[in-house]
Amino acid sequence: MNAVVTRNLTKKFGTFTAVDDLNLAIRTGSIYGFLGPNGSGKSTTIKMLCGILEPTAGYGEILGMDLRRNREAVKKQLGYMSQKFSLYDDLTVWENLTFYAGLYSLPEAVKQKRVYEMLDMAGLQERKNELTANLSGGWKQRLALGCSILHKPSILFLDEPTGGVDPKSRRLFWDIIYQLAVEGTTIMVTTHFMDEAEHCDRIGFIFEGNLIADDSPQRLKQAIPGLLLEIPAEDPMNFMRQLTDANLACMDMYPYGLSVHVLVAEADIGLYRNYPYTVITPSLEDVFVYYVQSRRRGMVE
Repeated sequence: MNAVVTRNLTKKFGTFTAVDDLNLAIRTGSIYGFLGPNGSGKSTTIKMLCGILEPTAGYGEILGMDLRRNREAVKKQLGYMSQKFSLYDDLTVWENLTFYAGLYSLPEAVKQKRVYEMLDMAGLQERKNELTANLSGGWKQRLALGCSILHKPSILFLDEPTGGVDPKSRRLFWDIIYQLAVEGTTIMVTTHFMDEAEHCDRIGFIFEGNLIADDSPQRLKQAIPGLLLEIPAEDPMNFMRQLTDANLACMDMYPYGLSVHVLVAEADIGLYRNYPYTVITPSLEDVFVYYVQSRRRGMVE
């Protein structure tokens, strides 16, 4: 069963199309990573699925309910954490949690229990009386997550939840996400951290408002044709010019840190025998570059 289904979901702002004919199917209880560069349409999609933005065209279904016809019923079943910290800095941790518990109309018998559970989940027991303004970015994000799941939503939308957060806090945050998924919560998370996306059951790449790939991380990597070579280079851009001037056959080429990644047909690998290459397994970043470049060449519809 799918928790999220969209068909040709579209959002336009004037003449600009932010999301273009988006088709998604997100399985119940899974973690779906929604990846793409800034301005690609990730946040706009999330806001449409949460009922914050009205779609221009197309169909959306959340937990079997039509997004347009059952907006209020849908909102009661979902949790949403925006990419910008949206809690109250002048309230304590405890006060923020109890305030949001009130917004969700939790019964008094349940409210305090859930607040304590969120303090435990976020590791904020010792900081419950601290002003939220004094928390670091990582602690704030965990508090924001706690506020978004107080009412035990069936589906959780996380929009860039670990932006500006240190690596340790990012790992802890993902540990919480895993546990929520194990307990049956469906999670859709937008991120531009490709390493985070490795933890997702399925990934959608969005580029310029279009979904250009949608599959499991492993299958996406396997879909890249040929062999991917990594060649060390102190000046990757200059080295790429040298390779171009040498007119060596390749399907794609781009800088990657202090190296150049070259995608070649298996039959052409001998052309690179004079270079200190290593054949590598594509990362999700390589996958994204491949699909973007392919789309630009008109190879991917």
